[in-house]
Order: sequence, then C-alpha cells, then structure tokens
Amino acid sequence: MRNHPSFDRFAHSLIKTLNSPAALAFLPALCLGAFWVGGERALVAAALGLPLAYAGVGILGVGGAARSNRHTGGLVANDRFELELEKVFEAANRSGETSACIAVALDDYNQLLDLHGQAAANHVTEQFCTRVLSMIRTRDVATRVGGNKMLIGLRPAQQLDLEACIQMTGRIQSVVEDPVMLNGTGLYMSCSIGFCLSTNETSSTPEQWINAATGALVEAQQNGPSTIRAFSTETRRRSRIRTNLRKEFDAALSSGEICPWFQPQVSTDTGRITGFEALARWEHPQKGVLGPHVFLPFAEQAELMERLGQTIRHHAFTAMQAWDRAGVVVPRIGVNFSSDELRDPGLVDRLKWELDHFDLTPDRLAIEVLETVFSRRPNDVITRNVTGLAALGCCIDLDDFGTGHASIASIKRFNVSRIKIDRSFVAKSDQDPSQQQLASAILTMAERLQLETLAEGVETPGEHALMAQLGCDHVQGFGIGKPMPFDQTLDWIATYRNKVNGVPKIGRQTG
Repeated sequence: MRNHPSFDRFAHSLIKTLNSPAALAFLPALCLGAFWVGGERALVAAALGLPLAYAGVGILGVGGAARSNRHTGGLVANDRFELELEKVFEAANRSGETSACIAVALDDYNQLLDLHGQAAANHVTEQFCTRVLSMIRTRDVATRVGGNKMLIGLRPAQQLDLEACIQMTGRIQSVVEDPVMLNGTGLYMSCSIGFCLSTNETSSTPEQWINAATGALVEAQQNGPSTIRAFSTETRRRSRIRTNLRKEFDAALSSGEICPWFQPQVSTDTGRITGFEALARWEHPQKGVLGPHVFLPFAEQAELMERLGQTIRHHAFTAMQAWDRAGVVVPRIGVNFSSDELRDPGLVDRLKWELDHFDLTPDRLAIEVLETVFSRRPNDVITRNVTGLAALGCCIDLDDFGTGHASIASIKRFNVSRIKIDRSFVAKSDQDPSQQQLASAILTMAERLQLETLAEGVETPGEHALMAQLGCDHVQGFGIGKPMPFDQTLDWIATYRNKVNGVPKIGRQTG
C-alpha cells in the first residue's frame, strides 16, 4: 500500500484535535444535545458511536505511525542523521510538539580498550548500540559517532518534556548496565547521557542542536560515570568557555605558550643532580601560568594529546642540548607519556628519529608511564610500545607507584628501570610510623627486584633524610626545587651546587 503523507498529516492532526482537553470536555454536551434533539435512541447512538469513532481514528493514527516507522530505524550514517534531525526539528516547530536530541557515551571506553583490546571493545560497543536502539522508537533516528558515542533524534511527541526525557535516559542507562559476556565473564559497563529539548535550542541548525546535546554530555561525564545532564542556557555558557579555551590551547601549542617547566631530581647518595622532569605548563598571557590539571581535559577532548607530547619533547630535548653546550651535567630528562601517545603504532620509530635529530642517546630519556598502564594485556599496542622503547635503550619510569594495580610480573615484563614512589606515601613519613612502614616496604621490594627508586613530593629535610636512610636512590619535590622555566635552570643548578659542596653524605640503611 502506498504511503500518503498528506493523509498521515490529516490523521495526525485529527487525533491531536480529538484528544485535546477542549474536545474531551465537549463530549458530555454532545451526548446531551443528541438526547435533546432525538430522544433516547439518539442518546444511545451517540454513547455507542463516539467511542467507535475514537477507536477508528486511533487505528488510522497507528497505521500512519507504522508507515512512518518504516522510514527510519537502526543506525544511519552521520550525514543522513543530520538531515533527519533537521526534519525532526522542523516537524516539532510545525506541530507545536517537543522533540529532543540525545548524546550517549560509554564510560571508561579508553580503559576498556587498553585492558581488553580492540576486538573486545568492538564487541562491547556493538552490544551498547543494540541496547540503546532497543529503548527508542523505531521511527526515531540514531547514529554512531566514534567508538563509544551515539546520537539520537526523538521524533516530536506531545508528552515529551524534561521529566519524560530523564525517565527515558534512565531506562537507557539501566539496560546498558546489564553485564556483557566477554570471554566467559560478565563485564559491567555504564554510560553518561546529555540531551537537549527542541524547546531549549532555538536554532534550527542540526549541528548546533547536536553541539548542545554534546555539551550536556560533556558536563555529565565531568560529574562522574552514569550521569545525566540536560542542556540549559548555563550549559551553553560553559560550553562556549570550553570551546574558546580549546581554540586558545590549539593556538598556544603553535605560539610556544605551552612548554615544559623543569623540576630537579637529585641523588640521595651523592647529592648530585641526576635529572629533571619536564612538566607541561601553559604560560597564558592573561591568566598567568596554568598547570596541566586545567588544560589536559581540553587537550584530551580535542584529541591534541599527541601534539602536546611532541611539543613537550621538542622543548625538553632542546633543553638537554643547551645544558650540554653550557657544560652542565644533566644525565637524564623525564617526560610523561599519555595513553593516547602510547597507542600510536609508530611511536618507537618517531621517538628514535627525534633522539637522533637532537643527537641524544636513548638512555638520557626517562619515559614516565602511569602505573595503571602496566595492568594492560600483554599483546596490545601500549605494551608493545613500552617494551619497544625499553629495548631501544630508554629508561622506563613507573610513575605514581602504589596508586594503581601493577603486579611484579608486569613490572618485569615491561623492563621497568625505576619506580617513582607516589607522594601520598612520602608525605609526613618522617612523623607517621605507618607511612614510614609503607615507604620502607616499597623500597625493600624495589631493592629485591634491583630497581632504582625515586621519591616524589619530598618537601621537608626530614622526609629527604628518611628517604635516604631507607635506601631510596633519588628524591624530587618542592623541598629540592620547584618546577621552573628553562631560563632559570642554569642559575638554580649553580646555586644548588654551591649549597651542597662540603655537605656530608646522609647514612642509609637498606634491606
């Protein structure tokens, strides 16, 4: 049977009119009028005929909806989704009903990818898409964006309001949270959701409507896993701030505003400088110096982490060359590597080229990797890159040790050269016996595994002395020196050398 759009629109309008409060209130008057004109027979006919008429019109509406449902359903391509979303918005404006754009994203997708690999991640995201589709009407439209996100356009409905959207998105979260079978075990996932009602987005541009829903999703993700956020004028303001900051960040990478500051690391045995750690800083012309906790979220969202890493390495290697030319001995430079960088299959070759370009040997680079990375599967890209960099001759530093789940087996498999004891185990260790016991246990383990150790966050002479006595090889923290721009490093090195000359060594106890 051919579809007749004009007939569907007529049936839809008729149903809407008959279901309106005014029409329903008029029914008793209509029955009384029939009795006044035609007596009891007319009253019986009206009482029986009106329900039958409503039922007939309802069947027409269901038929029209069924025909409409056959046009869209399942996932569509991104460009098709934007076209359909534009039709949804126009239909909502024309009918006076409400529609919505919803953005749904799996939480901790990168962690899923790192822990279980691409094939497992594909399986989970397929289940995710299937479950989300099962919770929306077949006449609604949906598309997949990237590896872990979906966009949904809800067709106009009279009862669609803020409360209905919250209830619907809550049902989506519930079905996504059911365990997914992976290698015989149940894997539990969650999702964050942002949505924007058509009444909250006055623009008819699909891109702006999608951006509004995505902005609400970003706020949901920032407030923790399994969170729902609706778009509002305040969301728009915060979204514009984030967008502007992302643009500023991109420009700052090109202009040189983002560069490393250098924090010294010294030997507890000799007191000599054993290296510097390169820490990213944004020297913002208006806001001053910004730490990574401010701009890293924007770099991740804008997928600029690899570019940031290349920028920091370029400045760090340039600093190494400058120290060498000045006759200053800095054996090693530590650089943090993000998961995005470690997922790059060409990382080892690129880094080899960079070291050759700056005429540096690999052993002068310490690659700092978070402890959580060391619980990855042994055959993923990150593992191959870390072991490849170790084989190249780079030092592998296990950063923030004690805060993740690295096993001794994984430490040996990755050829870790040094573990950096997290500042949470160092703070007040000279005053708190329990802290001292934890630090001592970590150092004893490292000694048995023949690993170098570095204590982070050393702020007082007491902490420095205790780490030395317990057998820690290196220390780093405000008690040694704060992070500083490169142009201050030479003066700091000269001052530090004058200060430590003639100072007796601190005895140490090991084991």
